[in-house]
Formats: sequence, C-alpha cells, structure tokens
Amino acid sequence: MDLQLKGKTALVTGSTAGIGLAIAERFAAEGVDVVVSGRSQDKLDAAVAQVGKAGRVRGILADPGTAVGVDALIAAVPSVDILINNLGIYEAKPFAQITDEDWTRFFEINVMSGVRLSRHYFPRMLEADWGRIIFIASESGLLTPGEMIHYGTTKTAQLAIARGLAEQTRGTNVTVNSVLPGPTRSEGIVEFIRSVVDNKDAPEAEREAEFFTRFRPLSLIRRLIEADEIAAMVAFLASPLAAVTNGAAIRAEGGIVPTIA
Repeated sequence: MDLQLKGKTALVTGSTAGIGLAIAERFAAEGVDVVVSGRSQDKLDAAVAQVGKAGRVRGILADPGTAVGVDALIAAVPSVDILINNLGIYEAKPFAQITDEDWTRFFEINVMSGVRLSRHYFPRMLEADWGRIIFIASESGLLTPGEMIHYGTTKTAQLAIARGLAEQTRGTNVTVNSVLPGPTRSEGIVEFIRSVVDNKDAPEAEREAEFFTRFRPLSLIRRLIEADEIAAMVAFLASPLAAVTNGAAIRAEGGIVPTIA
C-alpha cells in the first residue's frame, strides 16, 4: 500500500532504538525525509546508518528531554510535516519511594519534550493546512500500573495534550493523535521484566510468561509486541489515508485495556 508520504519531513524523538528507531525506518522506506535525534553520538550514528539503508535520514545530536535540547532541534529543523513525540523513560518503583525529583524528571522527559516541540511545530502546521502530530503514549495512560505510577501519569497527560491540540484543528488538514503501545520488545523492556519477576535467572521466555501472568494478565496476545508492529500503525496514522482519524487514542497494546476503559 502506498501511504502517500513521499516527500514529507518527519521528526522522530527517542529514535536511536526501540519503537522510535522502527518508526524512523518505516518512514524512510515510505520516502519520508526523516530526522532522528539522540543524546549519544555513537548511538545516533548507528541509527542514522540503519535508517539510511531504507531512505533519507538526518541525525541531530540533542536531548529533547530538556528545553535546551528542544531549542537545538528546532534551530536545526525549523519546520516539519510530521512530529512523532516518542521520547520517554520508565522504571518500576514503589509509590512511596518516588521522589519529587523523580516526578519532575519524568514529566520533563515524557511530557514537556512533546509539549515544547508541539508548541513550535503545531502553529506552523495549522498555517500550512497540513500536518501530523502523534504522541507515543502507552496502555498505562488508561490503566495506571501500580508498579510505576509516575510513568502512567505522564502517559495520561500525553493523551490529554493530544486531544486538546486536536480540538484546535477543526476544519483543517492537521491531525493530532496518540498511539498506545503495550509492552514492546526492546533492551529496556527485557531488563524491566527481569527487574519485576521473581525468577530473574529464568530463560527469557519464562520471564516474559511470568510478566504477562502476574503484571499484564488482561493481555490477549500474551507476548511482547514487536517495534515494527507499532511503526506500521504510526506510519498509517501519519499518512493522508488516515485523514479522518483525529483526536483519537489508538490502542496497539495487544488487548490489555478492556473495551469499557
């Protein structure tokens, strides 16, 4: 299927690994001019090399989890057609041990990165009468996990921001949506699962099975999602073919969230 994205420009934050990298690769394969960002030059170079196999890519060394990093990105890329707010961190931590500093750090990275970038690019998209902003949220934005309440709260905030921005697009060709992945395979999630299961030395498949039995029992697929499965959903939402999907929170979480949620 031709997603009609050739010639568009996309900025994907948190794009040196995991879901962000998969999204960048998918965009490049669709003919999008992709901008990836990273905090480590080595990881950024590796991501650029990988995405470059699929198409056109540019790497920007900047940390959009800070105001300074956002300013650097905007200076390097003043205008984009597609903004993917993917940058995010997570950790398991008992609620009583989540400090004020933890809360501030999570909101700066998970929420304010997207707020700051959207604040710049959104008005320009409205002026051009075309654009896509997609927040990569999480099923945790609907079902807050008890083992990482601070993370879940930031994901709920992303859903609210995306919907509020979408309310301002009436009558335009700009859309703002959220995608809610479930647990998605990456180096980080593998270590996260190890940190919460009982038998930390069990084979990876057994740890994964224990995780879904104990912590995500409502999952219908009962497995980790692959990053390219999320990337396919994001690419469609970013395309002209998804013009009627606006202000939506699209679930791509393997059935963890009940329909009534």
